[in-house]
Amino acid sequence: MTLLDGKKVSNDIKDEIAVDVERIKSRGERVPHLAAVLVGEDGASLTYVGSKVKACERVGFDSTLVKLPDTTTEEELLEKIKELNENSLIDGFIVQLPLPKHINEDRVLVAVDPSKDVDGFHPENFGRMALEMESFIPATPSGILQLLERNNVETKGKHTVVIGRSHIVGRPMSILMSQKGEAGNSTVTLAHSHTKNLSDFTKKADIIIVALGVPEFLTQDMVKEGVVVIDVGISRVADASKPRGYAIKGDVDFENVSKKASFITPVPGGVGPMTIAMLLKNTLIARERRKLK
Repeated sequence: MTLLDGKKVSNDIKDEIAVDVERIKSRGERVPHLAAVLVGEDGASLTYVGSKVKACERVGFDSTLVKLPDTTTEEELLEKIKELNENSLIDGFIVQLPLPKHINEDRVLVAVDPSKDVDGFHPENFGRMALEMESFIPATPSGILQLLERNNVETKGKHTVVIGRSHIVGRPMSILMSQKGEAGNSTVTLAHSHTKNLSDFTKKADIIIVALGVPEFLTQDMVKEGVVVIDVGISRVADASKPRGYAIKGDVDFENVSKKASFITPVPGGVGPMTIAMLLKNTLIARERRKLK
């Protein structure tokens, strides 16, 4: 069994980006600038956005954190997005999800300029991705592709089962795994809450990508020997033995499934670090594209 180490691969990507930033500086050009909009005081979101700011510092990006109270109205948020769209010094920005319940997430995400949509959530980018045109690929799916490519995991002609059909991970992942490319050319089954006899599919799968948010959902009896397992889930599970009172669990019963797997991602330390690395990569791409305009 080979561990797909997202920490190592993400650090490799960040090192590569840092070299590109130094080249940009040596030409006397402005370095990439990533902004993040955070509405409210959600603990997980604060931690995640903080990680993104630190990552920007590491690779030499400029960064801006826009913190808004949870009482911010939808119209006020849309006005802030308009400001970021029009700010020529901002190359890309994200609106951290989830948003407060009184704000329509779809309306907010559509308001982001597609050329600055480094999260890859705008319908224009999603559509262009599906058509294999130039676009921003959502950071988590992009990170999974890099994990597979850089670990020389064979995907061509393989049967991939994607469990979960969210617009952020599951659905784009199912499209990308079937497309032409180094980590692609796979035959894909997209499974979800209405899939009957799920284990009939997973037992035949060469590659399983799980993005449900259900702790330890995928068990040893659901997979075959030699399977490649990508665990996108991350949940806090109460555990009195831990200093913080909880343990971090993925969607895969790692201890037992890893005994059958040829490759598997850990949680934490697998897909999570890759998401931030690919967000930085998208921002670098956005900077280069804007320079050409």
